[in-house]
Amino acid sequence: MATGGIGASVRRPDGPAKVRGEFSYAGDLTAEGMLIGVTVRSPHPHARILGIDTTAARAMDGVHAVLTVDDVPGDRHFGLVLRDEPVLADGVVRYAGEPVAVVAAVDAATARRAARAVEVTYEVLPALTDPQLALTAASIHPDGNVYRHVSYSCGDPDARGVVTVENTYRIGMQDPAFLAPEAGLARPTPDGGVAIEVATQWLHSDQKQIGWATGLPPEKVHVSLAGVGGAFGGREDVTLQTHACLLALATGRPVKIEYTREESFLAHRQRHPGTIWLRHSADADGRIVSVEGRVLLDGGAYASTSPVVITNTVTLLQGPYRVDNGRFEGWSVRTNNPSCGAMRGFGVPQAAFAHEAQLDALAAALDLDPVEVRLTNALQRGDVATFGQRFDAPTPVREVIEGLRAIPLPTGPAKLPGGVGRAAEGGTVRRGVGWAVTMKNLAFSEGHVDESTAEVSLRDGHATVHTACAEVGQGFVTVAEQVARTVLGATTVEVVQPDTLVASAGSTSASRQTMASGTAVYRACLAVRDRLLGRVARAHGLDAATLTVADGVVCAAGRPLGPVATAAPGQTFRATEHFQHPATHPLGSAEGGMYVAFGFSAMRAVVDVDVELGLVSVVQVASCQDVGTVVNPVQLRGQIEGGIVQGMGLALMEEVVVADGLITNPDFQDYLIPTIVDVPEVVSTYVTDPEPGMPHGWKGVGEPPLVTAVPVVAAAVRAATGLPLPAVPIKPEHIALGIGAAPTVTWTTPRPADPDRPRGAVIDEEPHDAPGTMAEEGAPSG
Repeated sequence: MATGGIGASVRRPDGPAKVRGEFSYAGDLTAEGMLIGVTVRSPHPHARILGIDTTAARAMDGVHAVLTVDDVPGDRHFGLVLRDEPVLADGVVRYAGEPVAVVAAVDAATARRAARAVEVTYEVLPALTDPQLALTAASIHPDGNVYRHVSYSCGDPDARGVVTVENTYRIGMQDPAFLAPEAGLARPTPDGGVAIEVATQWLHSDQKQIGWATGLPPEKVHVSLAGVGGAFGGREDVTLQTHACLLALATGRPVKIEYTREESFLAHRQRHPGTIWLRHSADADGRIVSVEGRVLLDGGAYASTSPVVITNTVTLLQGPYRVDNGRFEGWSVRTNNPSCGAMRGFGVPQAAFAHEAQLDALAAALDLDPVEVRLTNALQRGDVATFGQRFDAPTPVREVIEGLRAIPLPTGPAKLPGGVGRAAEGGTVRRGVGWAVTMKNLAFSEGHVDESTAEVSLRDGHATVHTACAEVGQGFVTVAEQVARTVLGATTVEVVQPDTLVASAGSTSASRQTMASGTAVYRACLAVRDRLLGRVARAHGLDAATLTVADGVVCAAGRPLGPVATAAPGQTFRATEHFQHPATHPLGSAEGGMYVAFGFSAMRAVVDVDVELGLVSVVQVASCQDVGTVVNPVQLRGQIEGGIVQGMGLALMEEVVVADGLITNPDFQDYLIPTIVDVPEVVSTYVTDPEPGMPHGWKGVGEPPLVTAVPVVAAAVRAATGLPLPAVPIKPEHIALGIGAAPTVTWTTPRPADPDRPRGAVIDEEPHDAPGTMAEEGAPSG
């Protein structure tokens, strides 16, 4: 292993400054002559705009610009997947918080006063807030109410085993809850263009969408990454970027916009809430015979990534299990609720919560060990997914389960839930242990171009790496350094702040950046190394094929020639290399698979629950994850621990509460997230089957921990309480009052005599067909 290279626990270069409070985040940006931008937002979830009067606002001292949709010089619409969202409201508002106008003034107080002085006359319209009704209601947008309908089947969907279990599951809306609200600073440039520093996840997507609105070509829109205080998918969509640029161009001065916490909740995308109906049938040994599922996701007012998320949810409903017979259908729909989009896990946490509850229900009905049921059905290399893709890479489902089983359970007394002032009493606390196993697709899918470009230079042992990969906390800054040290033997490495002067690296999402940008950096480093070694070979009269770099030293046939730092004094070697994943194809295509790769994860959670108060304490989460190769051990552990805590939040406490289209808890007082007091002990182990085609066999690891944490915490709480708990977050009243429908269990042969049926299970002697709509299945609406 090279010092500080692949496999080492390298310290983040930005870590010390963050710990000391000296790191510059987007909210810290400033410029001489800077104006402050503020957004005027709709208070209504659905209304027609009858008029906007900006006269009073424009007349105020210190106000330099007030812009409405009529001041947008380019295309009035933008969007990450579909261009369905107006830059500023264009005659109609479709969610509470939609931007109607933007103001630039000399300071924040003046800008806020001017924003309040903008008079907007609305005709309030009925708000469509029930996603079930959206399927048949009159369209609230010219593009209709259905973002995407997915439907497919495999084998014989009507095949049945001896037992069938079915239930409807509900998943609440989760906020990314990053600590630093959105912020950015835009400047006009001398060539008539605009430059913006912004906390974002996808620089070139921002550049493109800013160009649409401003009417500028890409070369006149320069986007650079400002310090990012968390993202988790919530910074993938454009929020303030275009508004700040329009104001900078209109005023000829730098303009900074920084959202308040409440505004952040209104502006960015949340995780899709939804309902999932699932029916599993199995034989007496617990082997899955068939699976049927239907999904309804609420995408809110504008598309964002809703057309893509629904495909992930539906296709991964099978879980990491072999399913030969199935029928699957799903819709993502438009409502007047807040817009939803990318969030860590991208539709798969919803699927995982449902399919793991079903596996436990099957095991309970058959009186089998739930772990053995999972092993019985575990996918293996060579199996074919329900959507037709063959698993032709390592598929270590059994391995992650067995690796997890080797981790001992925690011992010791129960950990009383509740905390100071509302602590549980020992007599009502029950301990529960739950299991969950999941798979998550990695990288972009369904034909979306997944690529990255890297520029690398080397001079006297100092390497410089430049990509457009947004560092949002995931740690690519260390990966880039580690690759340069390993391949080039560099003594020092500088990772240049990402911007659009280099070709696109795609989005920092989908667990893809080590695979995409890491591989681009690897290839560029190889090219630089070859040029260096060619120069050394010529200088020494050697065959370049005999030269290598190991631990910072140039070697000839294994014998040291000298350090890389002094191998070619004063000379600079440069290379630019591109990486693109193998092509993927749309669902149902006969050309090939729709996903690049998969990551597999198994977890076991131990919880203590006060069954009278409904309070939960997560004692331990043990994890065994398929990681390809451990690139940075301490960073990998951080990804797993962080994902577990974020998934635990969705399982137990995090929910954006929307009533009649309005967010009722847009702050961290009422939107609850886990704190350090809630964090459990985390024990991690790994399966390291190298990913084919990837340098060092690495693969993405960031999303599987959250995906698995949601169902495993829920499973442990079910085990402690004996309740079905078919909705997350699991609230105290769900436990204390026993709220939630139990799965329906149907036997196709006479039911075996068993006095210990699962508590609360509904037993039908005869099978019945799946109802036609989610509403008929008793799924909650809204």
